[in-house]
Amino acid sequence: MMTHAFNIYSESINDHFQVVQAGPEDTEEVLSLLAETALWLQSQGSSQWSALLHGEDSHNTPAAIRRGDVFVFKKEAEIAGMVILMQKPSPWDYKLWGDKAHAQDGALYLHRLAIRRKYAHTGLGKSILLWSINGIKFDHKSLVRLDCGASNSTLNAFYARNGFSHVGETDGFSIYERAVEL
Repeated sequence: MMTHAFNIYSESINDHFQVVQAGPEDTEEVLSLLAETALWLQSQGSSQWSALLHGEDSHNTPAAIRRGDVFVFKKEAEIAGMVILMQKPSPWDYKLWGDKAHAQDGALYLHRLAIRRKYAHTGLGKSILLWSINGIKFDHKSLVRLDCGASNSTLNAFYARNGFSHVGETDGFSIYERAVEL
């Protein structure tokens, strides 16, 4: 596992979810959570993340776990939520962010924020999002960037409500960023 220079300032959120860097032993449960989320999105009429249901993972989550980019939020032994915080832009990020994306751009790229459906409507998703900007600090990173489908009005409103600035739209995806708070 690759180590990153970071400090976790909040080791738990919402009083009972422990934050840990995912390890190889978490891979199967993380992939299960992503599949659960993709199925739920599909049931809501969204094709977002549907490639995961066919074994295609544009963010190569197992490799992201090995690199140390995945953080999980556990309640007792169960993974209740997750997020990928990439220190370098992925090919997807380069496509969406263009010239703004480069290895020294000072940005973390947030992907695959997901929570188990049984924790829906508990505020866990918002807490994970906010933890990404004020619960962890990476050396030389001052921004968190993310994207979502431009047509997903609920998700776009969620990011705007939580202090992310809409920077633009590329190929049907809205791109957002927010300064870290630590």
